[in-house]
Amino acid sequence: MRRGVYPGTFDPVTCGHFDIIDRASLLVDELIIAVAENPGKAPLFSLAERIEMLENHSIPRSHSNPCKIIFKPLDGLLIDFVKRNHAQFIIRGLRAVSDFEYEFQMASMNRRLSSEIETVFLMSSEGHHFVSSRFIKEVARLGGNIDQFVTPFVSSKISKKYK
Repeated sequence: MRRGVYPGTFDPVTCGHFDIIDRASLLVDELIIAVAENPGKAPLFSLAERIEMLENHSIPRSHSNPCKIIFKPLDGLLIDFVKRNHAQFIIRGLRAVSDFEYEFQMASMNRRLSSEIETVFLMSSEGHHFVSSRFIKEVARLGGNIDQFVTPFVSSKISKKYK
């Protein structure tokens, strides 16, 4: 069984994240979405709220793509989480060249810590390469419309946070 882990803070989850999840699901039999606690980023949403936002969006599955998607909290070292979950791949999304240097360093460190685990990079789709959770929160905080960047469920959750 090919098992991958797509880690992130997902604060909030965006359509870009869902695009990566959908495309990654074509590469593995089971995809674990690892939602990082990450208190250093001072998340707007609790871990439970972020998992709820991810679970609320159902990615279309077909008989030709029977990938099982699981959502789990992530604490500690990513490489340890990947090993505990018997995964072979770490899935990372790249939006721009500026993401590459950081992601390359992280992939190199993870490879050093565990040579049997591969990191797979997926480029963001053209319509999502400029979208980040940080920008979504900023636009929403300032009263802008974020509906094209997040699902309706996520948009309503963000609106409630900023009211």
